[in-house]
Amino acid sequence: MQKFFSNKKLIILMVIIIVTFGLLAVSVSVRDKKQTPPVVQQVGNDVVSVVGSVFSYPTNAVKNVSSEFSDLYNTYAENRRLKSKIEDLAQNQVKLKVVQDENKKLKTELNLNSTLTDYESVNASVLTRSPSSWQNYLTINRGQTSGIKKNMPVMSGKGLIGRIIEVDKVSSKVELISTDNEINDKFAAEILDDNKTDVTGVVSRFDNSTGDLVMENVNSVKGIKKGQRVITSGLGGRTPRGLYIGKVYGIKKDNYGMTNSIYITPAAELRNFTVVTVIKSTVRGEK
Repeated sequence: MQKFFSNKKLIILMVIIIVTFGLLAVSVSVRDKKQTPPVVQQVGNDVVSVVGSVFSYPTNAVKNVSSEFSDLYNTYAENRRLKSKIEDLAQNQVKLKVVQDENKKLKTELNLNSTLTDYESVNASVLTRSPSSWQNYLTINRGQTSGIKKNMPVMSGKGLIGRIIEVDKVSSKVELISTDNEINDKFAAEILDDNKTDVTGVVSRFDNSTGDLVMENVNSVKGIKKGQRVITSGLGGRTPRGLYIGKVYGIKKDNYGMTNSIYITPAAELRNFTVVTVIKSTVRGEK
């Protein structure tokens, strides 16, 4: 009995092999004659496709996620680089603006120096200017080592702005012409007239409400017109003659209608400057 079952298994195996080869032969024969594969082959192909899809989906998903993550990281890194470049560009633009402004002011000072042929001059930068005394004083970065002396006039741009009142080794203090200290900072001045008529007086104060300098003790107002130039007269022995102060804006009388005051529009911007020029001249009688 046992031998029969063993033979039976062998027979079944042989039948399966014969049927398989028969099916393959039929499949090949039919495939050559038809445009579509037989049902058996279709089933096999579909099974293989489904199994391949099941195994390939996780792999493709992981690959896609990895690619997207890599793209996201590259975008983030590029964004950081661009932001850094934008910040550097903004900083460079600020530096360029500062340099351009300083260059423009230095050019103005050079033009001023070319007109002051009778005097030596020293360019200086403003070190400090206190907000509490903005219109009164400032400190510059030139002192005794640069030949600066007390009472030397100081200019900025095209006009007079004040004089030296204190001198240290490497710095000096300037009292501005716009100071509210009316006792000290006065400048003897004259108005240039085409008729050669000397009109002299003293620039003695600054009108905060109008931003004008006020010239008082005027010997005459006859023939004075708006727009005439005002310069230092050289009288008094503290400031040389010919330093430009500004232009006549108008004439006003005092409250009693007796004394005339000439209002002058300053040639220099008294509220905003960073570079100045000290006029080095030896006034007669000084050593």
